[in-house]
Amino acid sequence: MRKIAVATTGGDAPGMNAAIRAVVRLAESMDFNVVGIHRGYCGLIEEDFEELNARSVSGIINLGGTILRTIRCPEMETPEGISKASENLKKNHIDGVIVIGGDGSFRGAWALNKESGVPVVGIPATIDNDINNTDTTIGFDTAVNTALNAIDKIRDTATSHERVFVVEVMGRKRGFLALSVGLAAGAEIILVPEVPFLVDDLEQTLEEGRRKGKHSSIIVMAEGAGDSRLLTERIAKDLNYEARLSVLGYMQRGGNPTAASRILANRFGESAVQLISEGKGAKMVGVEGNNIISKPINQAWETPKKLDLSLYSLANKLAV
Repeated sequence: MRKIAVATTGGDAPGMNAAIRAVVRLAESMDFNVVGIHRGYCGLIEEDFEELNARSVSGIINLGGTILRTIRCPEMETPEGISKASENLKKNHIDGVIVIGGDGSFRGAWALNKESGVPVVGIPATIDNDINNTDTTIGFDTAVNTALNAIDKIRDTATSHERVFVVEVMGRKRGFLALSVGLAAGAEIILVPEVPFLVDDLEQTLEEGRRKGKHSSIIVMAEGAGDSRLLTERIAKDLNYEARLSVLGYMQRGGNPTAASRILANRFGESAVQLISEGKGAKMVGVEGNNIISKPINQAWETPKKLDLSLYSLANKLAV
């Protein structure tokens, strides 16, 4: 009987467990045996495997994180690490690998497919939503709603105390999360790495808001857009505002996945297993509109995904 391996690599994202469950159950329905790889690529290099079946993945669809666990694996960035991982696939008679993760994970999947000849398929799962060739990724919707829930509560305090709050969300290189959260939260200002800003212009916007009768403001800032602490201090000093900083941090990665994240995980799992069954590797699955698609996995990072600047413009128009 043919054998599929499944691994979660890179940063965790809510919905990864739902994807594992979908892969295991759909693979079984197509007469594959399934092994789970613990701790991502490190587990592949160390042969840290576990047999999985329909019963062993019961009750995980609602859980955040990943039951297979995940850690960074610098060794997978070396020729020696890739060679060892490839040898272990062949040694354990693995006929296909499904990697659930982000762009860094997909780089490893591409190299592994090339070295081993074993079909490797990527399922995009990252709260950053920065994978090209897919409208959204597993975990993004959950992270947006987690951050939105927190900001709704922060606004209560901002309004009550007439304060400016700078709320830092994840996004070291890309601003997809900050833009979606800021638009949904009705933030007065959204700061993302893709759009440079001047503090003087930002302060002018806050002052214009005050002249129009605004007594509080929310600034949603991606962590890669600048130093949120220094920005908060400067706003307080220059404008004589009560300004506070709230860093949401890793709470954005955790929690029960939303329905949207779970449904996407199920659909991605089905498509990934189908590709493996057809012997198609070096692919990633994605969604365009409501259609599940597949594309060459290297396109995930070779062509950067563009931020929808029309949404950024809309957010600014609404923040009057």
